[in-house]
Amino acid sequence: MAERPLIEHRSIDYVPLAERRGKVWHLWPTWFMGGAHLATVATGFVGIALGGNLIWMTIAVVIGCLLGTFFMAFHSTQGPQLGLPQMIQSRPQFGYVGALLVWGVALINYVGFNAFNQVMAADTLSTLYSTRSAVTIPVVGIMAAVLAVFGYDWIHRTQRALTYILLAGLIVMSIAACRVHFPASQTNLADFRLVPFLTQLFASAAYQLSWSVYVSDYSRYLPKNVSIKSSFGWTFLGALLGGVWTMLVGTFAAAMFPSVKNLTPVLKMAADAMLPGSGTPLLIVSLLGLVTITTLNFYGASLTMLSVADSLKPIKSTATKRTIAISICWIVATSIALTASKDFAKEFYEFLAILLYLFTPWTAINLVDFYFVRRGHYSVREIFNPNGLYGRWNWRGLLAYVVGFLSMIPFFSTGFYRGPIAEALGGADLAMLVGLPVSTVVYLIACRSMDVAGEIKAAIAADVGLDPNA
Repeated sequence: MAERPLIEHRSIDYVPLAERRGKVWHLWPTWFMGGAHLATVATGFVGIALGGNLIWMTIAVVIGCLLGTFFMAFHSTQGPQLGLPQMIQSRPQFGYVGALLVWGVALINYVGFNAFNQVMAADTLSTLYSTRSAVTIPVVGIMAAVLAVFGYDWIHRTQRALTYILLAGLIVMSIAACRVHFPASQTNLADFRLVPFLTQLFASAAYQLSWSVYVSDYSRYLPKNVSIKSSFGWTFLGALLGGVWTMLVGTFAAAMFPSVKNLTPVLKMAADAMLPGSGTPLLIVSLLGLVTITTLNFYGASLTMLSVADSLKPIKSTATKRTIAISICWIVATSIALTASKDFAKEFYEFLAILLYLFTPWTAINLVDFYFVRRGHYSVREIFNPNGLYGRWNWRGLLAYVVGFLSMIPFFSTGFYRGPIAEALGGADLAMLVGLPVSTVVYLIACRSMDVAGEIKAAIAADVGLDPNA
């Protein structure tokens, strides 16, 4: 029997066992640092802006981060086992072409966050230098897009350096915050408001869950013998601490100046109040960090877009095609940013809510398939085969996604639509708590007709000789 060649793919790479390096504990600083930027701070701003008080919004941030990080960290454990980027792992559940559904969700995540990043960057420049957003929004986007084309590796190094600087600033702010005295209304446990509490909780959960789009992209370089327990634990620890801490900076700043609705002025005022003169340098460093994150999102979005095109019709990835893809992403993100309203907190929550609705069924299906149906046994070769073991369309995953999504609609609570059950609850949004179990149950029932044992044997046979030099 002739030896099968290793997988070669034009835009998404499998990491062979022989090339796996690193230590599992490195995951914790990676994801701890991942939260040290302005978008995370903005997530903690949401509940106070809707009328919640400091004590209950702090509780909501902690619970929401626990919930979102729990599922995100389980996605991280798939990387060492499969050596594949996160989104490509959806093909066994949805099919070679059917997986485009969740890749579309990933694109919404990338482009949507970039739109809000550009708005936050423009607001920061306006706060510091009274610039016009109509000019700075596209300019910031162009800077990030150009860097995505020419300076990706350099941006990675710069981002790490800026993150350390920003974290130092956050440490100083956190120590200074201990000296702040809030009015009794901000610390009154009796003043519980359901809608702001649930809004902040699920906004925090959605933000943490949004990392699931590419969490395995980092863990896939670890050796395959890394245990699920250790990869989960280190990812969970880093992402939880980074997310909670950085979000609470936004929560505390908003509670200090609850009448001010714009994020960057609040941050500057809060920083200056706690440590005179610190507001401007904090915003400048935050702005630079925001540009680098926007750059990475443009790069990731362009690769996802090219992968979508490659799934429909094989193409060769080139610098020109990547530049065109980045340009398209910039046009879409900039258009969204320019049409955003002045009520940033409300718009940002609406976006996080949409992400939560879109990610919830996928998270349930992807994790239950990995841990309970196929138990981590996949053929890497067949994942890249459009007419292979997993088919072009997998009705089980698609059915579970659609049913799970539809089951959440009565619980949706956004500015453009409020479901009947959410209306009856006064606007409280419980969609995630419904979508997770419904998607899980539907998928498990649909998989009862599968010959799982036979498929696992075929998967193992297909990957014989995949890593001959491992």
